Amino acid sequence: MARIKAISRTRTTITRQLQFVWRHKLVPNGETTDGKEVEVLDAGLFNRRGDAPDYFNVKLKLNGVLWVGNVVVTENASDWYLNGMDKDKTYDNVIIAVVGNADTDIINSEGQPVSVMPMEVPQEVAKRYLILASDQGQTLCHQNVKENITRLTLRSWLCALQTERLEWQTEEIRRRAKEFGSWEAAYFVTLARTFGMGVNGDLMEQWAKSIPMSVIEQRADDLFQLEALFFGQAGLLELDTIPERFQHDALNEGYFAKLRNEYLYLAHRYTLHPLDGKQWQPMGNGRNHTPHLAFSFLANMYYQRKTSLHAMLKCETMTGVRNLLKVSATPYWQTRSHFGAECKTCAKQLTAERLNLIVINAIVPMLFAYGREMSQEKYCDQAFDLIEVCKAEKNAITKHWQQYGINADGAGQTQALIQQQREYCDKRQCLRCRFGYQYLKGTTKLEGYRNMVIEPDLFAELY
Repeated sequence: MARIKAISRTRTTITRQLQFVWRHKLVPNGETTDGKEVEVLDAGLFNRRGDAPDYFNVKLKLNGVLWVGNVVVTENASDWYLNGMDKDKTYDNVIIAVVGNADTDIINSEGQPVSVMPMEVPQEVAKRYLILASDQGQTLCHQNVKENITRLTLRSWLCALQTERLEWQTEEIRRRAKEFGSWEAAYFVTLARTFGMGVNGDLMEQWAKSIPMSVIEQRADDLFQLEALFFGQAGLLELDTIPERFQHDALNEGYFAKLRNEYLYLAHRYTLHPLDGKQWQPMGNGRNHTPHLAFSFLANMYYQRKTSLHAMLKCETMTGVRNLLKVSATPYWQTRSHFGAECKTCAKQLTAERLNLIVINAIVPMLFAYGREMSQEKYCDQAFDLIEVCKAEKNAITKHWQQYGINADGAGQTQALIQQQREYCDKRQCLRCRFGYQYLKGTTKLEGYRNMVIEPDLFAELY
């Protein structure tokens, strides 16, 4: 374990730059310290773990002779000894060590010499690194997408991003299945998260986790008790969670008090502890977009057995899925947006847009994850079939990319753009990004940035 940690620490800022240059063959050829000409044919597969050679299955020629093996890329040749690679047989099949500073010769655990190839980061690439690290970096990179990225590159990258997002969602659902004890529970939690509409997603998962599925199942035949359980556990049956202007009417109507009394009984019987109801955020503009309607829909869905994983798996078409999910608000919430707040324009049924979002963010990933886990490809295929007919999402991220010329033609591409923004742009993972690579490769001019001083510490943010 100590050795692995040591190797991980050697991935300094300069090492990361060198690895990026190697991976993308920005300096494809070179010469070893003992005079061998190096021609890189395939840079290999990158190992992120730091406990083995940096690149596997590399193909290169040394003085015209083809070699296939592994490559280490590091700041100093002496890192080889610092991290104990000279005593580790894992590194015996390293063809060459690519280094920024060839400060020593290298031998492996068998006493055989390992060729060392010095390599520098091109100054133009280093300048672009610095620009990406600046406040204007993301804007310039996205503008480059609009002006220079080919349609083929764009489509192939969006396809990869869509798959990557689906894989990430699969891992999240597997985590829930393990944490909550069943795939049925994981589906309910995943479904609940979609009603959080992003701003309350994590809180929705926390809420679902706080109610044992056995308790919900015992009360599934009584809609009033389900409502009391759902609202009470969300912490929304406390008077101070109701805006002061609605409190008088809420108390006079009596429904709030009935739900509260029922919840207090259930909480005592099952030893339940509610969330803090003041944590919930408005889910949109206007008073109609409160979390209350979400719990009303969820209660009615569970009451009508529309949250059953078995029932969902039987739906083979989009029509079948929509019919399963279609549900009305419970009677009280047909005319309310909040306790005591009458509303003539309340969403009495799930809208087509909300159903579309539920399919994209709950049904599709659930089908895919379940199919993977149970080795039933038909569910994975069903997931892809469904997302192909889902309409493109409209949100801040998709609107952002529209200004840079990317108009998603379906839900698959909007999911890809969400993955791009959240996992690459927001986290500054420019060195792992196809858009970032295209910018660093040099398709835009650098006027106005020529005199920038390169500060290597900034590069770490991009890796």
